[in-house]
Amino acid sequence: MNTDPRPVCALTIAGSDSGGGAGIQADLKTFAAHRVHGLSAIAALTAQHTRGVTSVHVPDVAFLRAQLDACFDDFNVAVVKLGMLATAEVIAEVAAMIERHRPGHVVLDPVMVATSGARLLETDALDAMRSRLLPLATLVTPNLPEAELLLGQPIPDREAMHAACAALHAAGAAAVLLKGGHLDDGGDVLDLVSEPGRDIGRIENPRLDVDAHGTGCTLASAVAANLALGKPLQTACLDASHYVHRALRSGYRPGRSEVLVLDHFGAMSATEAAR
Repeated sequence: MNTDPRPVCALTIAGSDSGGGAGIQADLKTFAAHRVHGLSAIAALTAQHTRGVTSVHVPDVAFLRAQLDACFDDFNVAVVKLGMLATAEVIAEVAAMIERHRPGHVVLDPVMVATSGARLLETDALDAMRSRLLPLATLVTPNLPEAELLLGQPIPDREAMHAACAALHAAGAAAVLLKGGHLDDGGDVLDLVSEPGRDIGRIENPRLDVDAHGTGCTLASAVAANLALGKPLQTACLDASHYVHRALRSGYRPGRSEVLVLDHFGAMSATEAAR
């Protein structure tokens, strides 16, 4: 029996988005919307807005370690969500932390390239992500370009998405949420949830004609929040996908561009109103 009086917490280890639409900021909004206490360790600082990334700074790894030690020393960390980890050194530190503290769940969002096209991952970090983080993750949540980089092979259609899930398992992933939003074949957006020994789950949402920012961060964080709340993995992924869709439908444009930012609290309010 769990006698710990502290509420469960979700910890995001990711990059800060000065524009507030993605990264740490989106993660914490998502946790709060799900009524899960959010913790953060900033692994990178970005200067960005809705039109792109203008600069990236990676803090000293000793400071990242201090943030992680502070979080695990005082809080009941049920789940860790991993986002932008720009260097092999940062990835090694995060992997060591996971091996040391063994959180209940680890959701890996393999952030490599920003929506604007800016590369957010150094070349040698890709190998470190494959070898150090992928085997430690409860769930990995790549979009199609990220999965192609992880696997070194194209994923041109829906059939190839199924094969990619199997290849990611072979590469060490325990479970996969493969996001098909980049596959514009005229149909609904298809995401696949794959666990070894189970039929692959399909999640479909109508495709929205919008240019949005922060969807990947939000989806992984929503899955993490749902896992912290005790939901089984398939349910956590399904609910998270629908949450992102609702947040997109009620999104808004805070900057000078046409890029949409997700409405986190509107999305959760819609869920509660439907109950």
